[in-house]
Parts: sequence; structure tokens; C-alpha cells
Amino acid sequence: MPISGDLLRLADAVLFPGFPGHTPPDWLRRRLGDGLAGVALFSRNIASPGQVAELTAALRAENPSVLVGTDEESGEVTRLEAATGSSRPGAYALGVVDDVALTESLARDLGGDLARAGITIDFAPSADVNSNPDNPVIGLRAFGADPLLVARHTRAFVRGLQSAGVAACAKHFPGHGDTAVDSHHGVPVVAESGIEDALHPFREAIAEGVKVIMTGHLLVPSYDAERPATLSPKVLTGLLREELGFDGLIITDGIEMAAVSGAYGIGGASARAIAAGADAICVGGERADEATAAGIRDAIAAAVAGGLLPEERLADAARRVRELASWATSSGSPAPADGRIGLAAARRAIRVTRRSTAPVLPIEGAPYVVELVPVMNLAIDKNTPWGVGEPLRRLLPGTEVTRLAAGEATGPELERLLGAAAGRPLVVVVRDVHRYAWQSEALRHLLSARTDAVVVEMGLPARSDLGAVHLATYGSAGVCGQAAAEALTGRL
Repeated sequence: MPISGDLLRLADAVLFPGFPGHTPPDWLRRRLGDGLAGVALFSRNIASPGQVAELTAALRAENPSVLVGTDEESGEVTRLEAATGSSRPGAYALGVVDDVALTESLARDLGGDLARAGITIDFAPSADVNSNPDNPVIGLRAFGADPLLVARHTRAFVRGLQSAGVAACAKHFPGHGDTAVDSHHGVPVVAESGIEDALHPFREAIAEGVKVIMTGHLLVPSYDAERPATLSPKVLTGLLREELGFDGLIITDGIEMAAVSGAYGIGGASARAIAAGADAICVGGERADEATAAGIRDAIAAAVAGGLLPEERLADAARRVRELASWATSSGSPAPADGRIGLAAARRAIRVTRRSTAPVLPIEGAPYVVELVPVMNLAIDKNTPWGVGEPLRRLLPGTEVTRLAAGEATGPELERLLGAAAGRPLVVVVRDVHRYAWQSEALRHLLSARTDAVVVEMGLPARSDLGAVHLATYGSAGVCGQAAAEALTGRL
């Protein structure tokens, strides 16, 4: 069948492309006026809350029903505060505190900020159970490794966000926690033995009334041994729709990710995802140009014309997008902003292990801080600041800070730093040290010379028997660094 303008518009009604810049480009304005479903905002689109509000107003001037989504998980994955570091800790820190009222309140506060900026979908929370400590892409983005804990905090986060009129999005279905591969680069496999634990938080999110679920690009052999979940009718329709009873919007994770686009291309993967049961296609984390967005639309329309994708399935997906847009314009009420809740939560998550009877803490003189800086996964903006050195410098003027990446932490350089730190308190800041051999070796080198050193772990702490004092923040958000500095100096 020929591809009509109506069919192209129907294909556009399920797309959420990204775009460059702080204002909408002309091509996006035209597509919105023609019925484009929504957009996905990334840190490249965000300069300040006021600018985002102006941006989303400009989008709605073209299409009053446009849905605007972003990955604002708080903590490591932040878009609104990518330039400064999040003013709220991430999920793992909330799980460590394990106060569901706090989680709900923090999510409500976050939802208020998003609603005031004109954002209607938050691609959060991560409902993944991080049962594999070597997971390269989830880690601190999850509430923890216990499915019951993850489930109760997932429900609380959903309640908080949606009470502010922002749709929550539980991800990455059916669970990315027990994997050792980053789906940005390959296809993770979910073991059959862990699938029920992985599904539990999603069951609870559905019971809570979550509006959106995001698919994970994961192979789940117990349901479909051939196709990743995003492309699998057995997972999206059979499991999520029919078995779990979810009737909200199913949106894909970034469709350009290699786990799904590698075999079919971006357009082919998009068409197959809609055919499998997804209702919306998210793209733009890595491919945010007009040609990509047009190519996906055309591929979906061509799949209908060629018989791969029934038009009724595409129309049903577009209907669910419209229903969510209707909910977003009439639901929730943002609470007044609470500028203190994030730091209060980060303070409660701090865990200190003293391994020496020497009076190492509180630190009173200006310390020397060495921060070991790994390359993080693509979900985390590489320019987001983190660490303890700068917050310590504000509390203890004269603090010196050196940051070392892989390849820079050589023996001679570490010896130079030990010399510079002589006679001063030494603080070594690491991030997921158990996952990076170079960090572990650098830390061993420093601690062999300075048994009185303090170790601050701002990632997932696999062990706490490092340093004279070990301090775990369970996150690298700006407030986590501030809370750590307060703890180190006796102000907490």
C-alpha cells in the first residue's frame, strides 16, 4: 500500500525524539504542528529551570498536547542539574535510609520542579533490583539489591511524582539489575533464576498505578530466547500486558542503543518494537538529528505498508499516547519547593566505619584530597561535577584537591601526591572501586604509605575495610559530597 500523509502522521504520534540546543529547531516545530507525540530532553537542552520552562512553552505553542519527558532520576542520572550535580541523592541512598515517607516526599518535591519546568514524564524510577554488584549501568540507580525494598520504594517514588502531576516511568522492564552488560553496547541476558525477583517491583509499580513503563533492551530466555524484550511480543504483550495486566503507556529505552538497533537499524528496531507491543519510541540520547527522527517515522509507516506492523497496533499505540497526554493536562498539583529535603536525605544515608582508634575524625586542618575518577556509563552525563574535595574546600579553606583518571594514577604520580600530602590529613575519594582495577591498585598504593588515610566511596561500596575510616555516601550527587564533607569535619 502507498504511504499516505495520514499514515506518516500516525507514525509521528508515537515518537519522542531528542534534539540539540536550548530552543526547538524549525524541523521539530513543524513536526509538532503535524502531531508529533512528544520529545525527550537531555542535559544538552537544559541551562536553567527558567530556560526549560520557556522551551517547553515553545513546544506547547506548536502542539498543546505534546508530552515532554526526561531522565531525572536524581542522584547520578540528572538532567535538570547536570551542570551542578543533583540537589537530591539517588535511589540507592534512599534505599539505604529505607524510609518510604522520605522517598515519597523527595519524589513529590522533584515532581514539583519538573512540573514547573513543563515536563510531563519523568523516566524514573529505576525499578531494577541491583543483585549483581558488577552491573555496569544500574548500580546506584536502583534502590537496592532486595526486591522487597526496591518494590516499596518504587511505589513511594511513583506516588510522589504522580501526585505532582508528572507521570512516573518504571524502568527497565523486565529488570536490568542482574546483568553484567551495558545495553548501550550489547545485549544483556537475564537469568531465569532471577526473573521473578526482577519482576516484583514492576508488579508493585503497576499496583500503584504507574502511568508508564520503559522497556529494557534485555534478552530474557525464559520468555523469549531470540528477541530482546523491547522487540518481543512475548515479553511486552504476553508478559507485561496480559500476565501483569499493565494498561498504561509502554515506551522504549533509547532505540538507538546497540542492543536493539545493531541487528535491525534504528528504524527497523522502532517498527518491531511497536509491533511487539510498545506504544512510544524514545530516541535522541546519541542520535538527535532531524534525519534520524524522520527515518524512524518513515520506517514505521513503511512497516505498516509492508505488513510487518498492523495499522491497528499502531493506532492503539497512538491512542495510549493521547490518553497519557490527557492525564498530564489534568492531574496533580505541584507542592511548594523544599530546598532542604535532598541534603537531609543524603545526610541520613552516610555510613561511617572506623577501623582505627586514632583520632582521625573530625578533620580539623586543611586536608589533601585525591579523587580517582573512572569513566562512567552513557546514562550519566560525563560533565556532571562530583566529589568531596570542593565541599571540603568550602568548609576548610586551604584544602588541596587532585583528580586522577585511569592512566594518570601511575606510581611516580602517586608518590608525588604522597609527598604533597605529608603532614596533612589525606582523603582518598573513589567511585565503584571494586569495578576498576586501576582504582583498586592506586588506593592500595596510597593506603600502604598512609594507614591514617580516610577513604570515601561515592559509588557502590563492595567493602568497608579500607582506610583508617571508611565513609560510604551511596551516591555522587552534589548533596552526597556535601554530606560527606560535613561528616568528615564533624558537622554532621
